[in-house]
Amino acid sequence: MSTAELIKAAADEVWIPYMYHQTFDGADAAQIIDEDTRQPRVHSSDALCCGTFGELLQGQLPVGCVPRDPHFLVTMPIALFARAHFIPIAGTRSVAVYPAHKVKAKRLAENLVFKLGVSGGILFLQSELPEGKGLASSSADLVATARSVARCLRRRVQTSLIEKLMAEIEPSDGVMYPGVVAYQQRTCSLLSFLGQMPPLAIVGIDEGGTVETVDYDKRRGEISASHRAEYQELLDSARIAIPRGDTAAIGRIATASALLHQERAQKKHLNSMLKASEATGALGVIVAHSGTMIGILLDRTAADFPRKLRSVLAHVSPFDNSPKIYLTMTGCQ
Repeated sequence: MSTAELIKAAADEVWIPYMYHQTFDGADAAQIIDEDTRQPRVHSSDALCCGTFGELLQGQLPVGCVPRDPHFLVTMPIALFARAHFIPIAGTRSVAVYPAHKVKAKRLAENLVFKLGVSGGILFLQSELPEGKGLASSSADLVATARSVARCLRRRVQTSLIEKLMAEIEPSDGVMYPGVVAYQQRTCSLLSFLGQMPPLAIVGIDEGGTVETVDYDKRRGEISASHRAEYQELLDSARIAIPRGDTAAIGRIATASALLHQERAQKKHLNSMLKASEATGALGVIVAHSGTMIGILLDRTAADFPRKLRSVLAHVSPFDNSPKIYLTMTGCQ
């Protein structure tokens, strides 16, 4: 991990509102807040965290090539957010959460106030991310919660502490970092910062039902050495394609990961979405590997983007009459 790269990414004005009162590990990490005098576009103890549209890439790397667990993913940040608002109440260590079913956020908030040695309180959560679909709704809730507690109490919470607390609850996406990251979801550990995603649109459909992250992770088995080598090659390609903004390569990586994952957790509309992508000249398909979503990738900066978007929607409508359009979080305004 390059702390300098992460700070440069966090300094991008697109990401700054979501980074207040969070630092990265390293002596120089706090500079991002100390040196920036602009006011955040969130108020009081309000805090945000974006979700992801599934994963650009998810699988297992060859044994021994990374520390700890070989399971990894590459994030696809989208402009949908979880919002948290924490109100401390003196004399209590418990946290009441609304809505009440957000028990994971309650657990993280209570563990965090205990670690910080401060009072508990009331936590309010709102989210634009549907639950159980593979859009990182739980991870976004947890990160927004930690940021809200930190903002309210004017504490700097190291990313390593957030990750430690999240790892005790469930496998998590790398949404606590700005931009696109390669991340070990089981151990909640950063592999590397890959850069900013270029401006993409995703026409996404929901195949129905929900997937619980913990249950899914328990069901996953090991994969062959040959497939592990393929995942390593795809990750190496992502390290090159993302900094270059190579949208064609990004589409190929997403499609390859979706096809590899099909052997383990089938998406019933994958073939139809592949055909629609090819017929419309789109970049490829992307899936929520541990969710119910599948999408078609388009380059928003392409001159023919409006035409291709209409064409993709027309091709998708026969098997889903209510597709949604998701936009990537990017370093471009």
